[in-house]
Amino acid sequence: MVFLKSGILGVLMSVFFCISVDAQHKVDASHQFIVQGEVEKQVVFDIAAIRKYSAVSLGDVVIKNHRGQDKKTAKNVKGVLLKTLLDSVHVKVDKPKYYSELVVILEATDGYKNVYSWNELMNTDVGNHVYVITDKDGQGIESMEEAIVVISMSDINAGSRYLRGFAKLEIKRVQ
Repeated sequence: MVFLKSGILGVLMSVFFCISVDAQHKVDASHQFIVQGEVEKQVVFDIAAIRKYSAVSLGDVVIKNHRGQDKKTAKNVKGVLLKTLLDSVHVKVDKPKYYSELVVILEATDGYKNVYSWNELMNTDVGNHVYVITDKDGQGIESMEEAIVVISMSDINAGSRYLRGFAKLEIKRVQ
């Protein structure tokens, strides 16, 4: 009888775990992201503002998890460099050397965060491969279920920094 109860309990726990893990994959879409923090003026990029920039074709993109396992393939991906969007933001720095003290925190609607240094985005090759996705799988950003999406194409396992539901970008100075 104890075995039966523990077996049923195990099955119920497994079902609950599967449901909760599946629920974690659902992220509310965003229709804009806000840039705030060490900026002269908060800036909002909505879908129309993002669309004003020229998107480049990234081809088909395989998304791998942190272990290097293929999770999905996004087809016909296009995007705008994040640093291109950030070029229109006026960062508050007193001296150029303070750029080295800035971190850029991207946050999704579910609270998931990615962190880059300012120099990583603006002064290394990594920044040449961090995109706000404008089109994928035959859909534009306007109708993508997980919009707004940011991906770092230079990451070996891009899934860790595949940010869905991008809603906020905060620039902070570390001291």
